[in-house]
Amino acid sequence: MLLEEDPSLLIRHTITNFNTAPDRLAISRISESLSTLAQARELRIREAESSLKKLSRQLSTLSNQHRELTSTHSSAAHASEISRLDTQKFRIAKSASDLEMETERLQGQLDELNARLQELEMQGVDGGDGVEGVRGGDGGVEDEVLLRLKVYRSLGMELEKSDDGSGKKDGGGEFNRVVLRNDKRGDVHVVKIDGGFSRFFYANYFWQNL
Repeated sequence: MLLEEDPSLLIRHTITNFNTAPDRLAISRISESLSTLAQARELRIREAESSLKKLSRQLSTLSNQHRELTSTHSSAAHASEISRLDTQKFRIAKSASDLEMETERLQGQLDELNARLQELEMQGVDGGDGVEGVRGGDGGVEDEVLLRLKVYRSLGMELEKSDDGSGKKDGGGEFNRVVLRNDKRGDVHVVKIDGGFSRFFYANYFWQNL
C-alpha cells in the first residue's frame, strides 16, 4: 500500500510528523551564541595583544635603563664609598666622644681652679683676712700683683721680669717671660711674651701645657 502512494506526499507527511521547527530554532540560537562568543573572544585577543605590545615596550625601556645604570655604576666603587663613609662616621663619633671627655676634664680643672682662687682670695697674700684687706694698705697695688703671682705659681706658671739694665731680672722691667711647669708630665716650657701673638694665643697655649 505504501509503494502505491506518491513519494513526495509521503515525505511531506513524514516531515510533518517529525516537527523539526523547534530543533531548527535551537540550532539557530546556538549558532548566534557561537558567533557572539567568537566576536568576544576576538576582541579579548586584540586587547591582550595590545597590552602585550605595551608591556614589551616598557620592558625594553627598563632594560635599556638598567643596562645604562649597570655600565656606569661600579659595585667596587660603591663598596669603597660605603667603607669610607663608615670610617668617617666612626672617626667623627670618636672625635665627639674625645671632645666630650676633654670638656669634662677642663670643666673639672676650671672648678678646681675657681675653688683654689676663692681660697686664696679668702686667705690673702700673707694669710690675712682677704683681698680687700690686703688692698686697703699703702702697698695695695704691689700686694695685688703678689696675689696674682701666687695664683699663677699655684697653676704651675712663674712670671719673670725683663732686664731693665741693672743686671737683675726682678728690676723695674715688665713681665715678659713665663716658665710653665707640668709636674705630671715633667715638662718645663719657657715662653717669651713679646707681643708677636694675641692674648688668646698665649692663654690657649698656657692652658694646653698646664
